[in-house]
Amino acid sequence: MIEIRTLTDGGQTADEIAHTLAGWISAAQHTLEIAIYDIRLPDPIGPILFDALTGAAARGVGVRLAYNLEDSRPVPVPPPSRTEPELIEALPFPTAGIPGAPDLMHHKYVVRDRTAVWSGSTNWTVDSWTREENLIVTAESPELASRFGEDFEQLWSRRTVEHSGKVDTAPFQVGDTSVRAWFCPGRGEQLAHRIAKAIGTAQRRVRIASPVLSSAPILATLAQAAVDGKVDLAGVVDRTQVREVIGQWRENGNAPWKEPLLRTALAHAPFSGKHSTPYAPGSVHDFMHAKVTVADDVVFVGSFNLSHSGERNAENVLEIADKPLADRLAAFVDELRARYPALDLQP
Repeated sequence: MIEIRTLTDGGQTADEIAHTLAGWISAAQHTLEIAIYDIRLPDPIGPILFDALTGAAARGVGVRLAYNLEDSRPVPVPPPSRTEPELIEALPFPTAGIPGAPDLMHHKYVVRDRTAVWSGSTNWTVDSWTREENLIVTAESPELASRFGEDFEQLWSRRTVEHSGKVDTAPFQVGDTSVRAWFCPGRGEQLAHRIAKAIGTAQRRVRIASPVLSSAPILATLAQAAVDGKVDLAGVVDRTQVREVIGQWRENGNAPWKEPLLRTALAHAPFSGKHSTPYAPGSVHDFMHAKVTVADDVVFVGSFNLSHSGERNAENVLEIADKPLADRLAAFVDELRARYPALDLQP
């Protein structure tokens, strides 16, 4: 069974999410494999989660935690985490910093007892749980857990982003639902083309929530679909981050062809944009952070921005063929669209 919880800016408390995650972790009997991009949980929220982790380790659960090891070089939008390695490495179980140099270890997943998975777009920070739009995905499935476990072992044993994500993408059943598990960077290019194909062949609707839009195959297909006008296409992005991406394109000069495609797509389809706070150390992180694409009755949901850098990061996406879920998440995207103004990229 697959369950998805949606988070909105101001729609839930950090205490509520911390207890939900801690309760899920506390059910572990044998193993916990954790790959998490960003952990920043000050008191009183932090102890709720860390007590669950240390309690699991104390009762004999094999806990391993891999986290993103920040690189000093500039990285594409959005900015890197500010996880403090010394605090993570002080935990009483094995941990591993995964340097991307410059690609990010961008996962937010836990594999419990090799039978259940917690994943989605949500980092372990107070702002992620209270001020950002996000999704949490949980599933009970040994087959799905096996795919995530394979990705985790690649990260853990090789300690690099580059050599991870080489996991089988063949479909399998979770209950009555057909699912594919995608991992980047090993399957990053294939994933981008898979999402682009789903958008391009949709007959009825496409709904998109993504902080940015810069993956070449997705961007080109999106522009074509928007101009053709044959499908009900709409979405929501983070306006602040989209403008920062355009600024990067203009500054480095290596993708001048992308801006016209982006502007074409956004001019011909109704997209909204959240005016989030620009990133700065110590500022609130209130990004539109949900990452979901709905194409007819298929959902793509996970940690993957629809971006070129996302193809090269360590990411994960579930492709789920389920009409009720697609209906629900399409409605979620429309709810977010209604919260924010029509996207305007003018200065």
